[in-house]
Amino acid sequence: MSSGPGAASAPAPDPHDSPPASDPLTRKSSMFSSLKVRNYRLFFMGQVVSNIGTWMQRIAQDWLVLSLTGSSAAVGITTALQFLPMLLFGLYGGVLVDRLRKRPTLLVTQSAMALTAIALAVLTLTGHVQVWHVYVAAFAVGLATVVDNPARQSFVSELVGPGQLQNAVSLNSANFQSARLVGPAVAGILITGVGTGYAFLFNGLSFIAPLTGLLLMRARELHVVERAPRGKGQLREGVRYVTGRPELIWPIVLVGFVGTFAFNFPVYLSAFADDVFHAGAGAYSMFNTLMAVGSVAGALLAARRGTARLRLLIVAAMAFGALEIVAATTPTLWMFALLMVPLGLFGMTVNVTTNTSIQMSTDPAMRGRVMALYMMIFLGGSPVGAPIVGWITDTYGARVGLAAGGAVAALAAAVIGLILARLGNLRLSVGWHGGHPRVRFVPREQQEALAPAA
Repeated sequence: MSSGPGAASAPAPDPHDSPPASDPLTRKSSMFSSLKVRNYRLFFMGQVVSNIGTWMQRIAQDWLVLSLTGSSAAVGITTALQFLPMLLFGLYGGVLVDRLRKRPTLLVTQSAMALTAIALAVLTLTGHVQVWHVYVAAFAVGLATVVDNPARQSFVSELVGPGQLQNAVSLNSANFQSARLVGPAVAGILITGVGTGYAFLFNGLSFIAPLTGLLLMRARELHVVERAPRGKGQLREGVRYVTGRPELIWPIVLVGFVGTFAFNFPVYLSAFADDVFHAGAGAYSMFNTLMAVGSVAGALLAARRGTARLRLLIVAAMAFGALEIVAATTPTLWMFALLMVPLGLFGMTVNVTTNTSIQMSTDPAMRGRVMALYMMIFLGGSPVGAPIVGWITDTYGARVGLAAGGAVAALAAAVIGLILARLGNLRLSVGWHGGHPRVRFVPREQQEALAPAA
């Protein structure tokens, strides 16, 4: 795997090589070092407020649809509509992001999402909301996300530069998941106390914080990246760029399987709270909060790590899938709830490791298109997966749906791990280390050199 942006693709990436200690892109650093950068600090603080609102709206939206329809499949349809634009137009969004200045672009997309949340709040608070209103609002947010997501992802490198990129990406994830500790809890109180409309209203007003942060940034302190000129064939160029690099294409394929089938928690958790444990919105909020605890831990651990290795991605994805299967079999609410913590940790490890490794292996001029493809596969898989797992959950039960999603994730991780090992000319090595058995992949030449002579 390449360790820096714009590095040439290696035909046989080796995720096991230790990077030089002097490499500024990979060495271990302070957990919060990127917050020393003023522009990133403004971005980070704005996202703290906005992310709380986003999580409040997610919980309120899922519960509103379930209350209006009584159907897990309807929740899945809502999720699908929110991510369908990413699936349809994600690559075009990446082309636009590579052409446009990131800060003005974010001002437009964030404003559009704020207005959508406020419109949904008005409909809900006045008692006129219908399920199709929620569908339209979800689709509208999805359209804004087509440009907003790759713009935000690639804007981070302009805020902090390559030396702090991994730390900043990890802190962004910790920020988003920390808001998950607060947002669902507040949403649960509002839903049961005064209704879902106030959660939508808070989310709409919360966008004031990131918009203010963007306006206060100092343009001269940005790490400006040369924008791609307008031209033909840029979409195809981006696809060829990714497919020609194993260190980019295989992690994207893996998160495609994980995102499509295993990350459909709005469907799974609402069904477990309502149908399996009969515990209501409070339990659904608690599940999300406990998962956020693990996610924050995973993101902060990633901020401390010096590298984003493909080996870690494979192991984390397999553990994530296995934990979903275990969670599907738990007999009690509290056992299920406690498993949300390690699920959040390993799920966040998959997310951050993939995001960081892709950004650090991509040329800056291609980053918008590459991140758009990554987000299109990761988030855009939901329109395909959410209705499927919603149907499975409604037909065969929440336990079968969750176990099926976990099985797909674990199997995909195992198969892609073997593919990467073959591309890297690696072999399975079984031995002992420190009195304990150790199973790992090592270069074939190393294994042959250590093998006893015949």
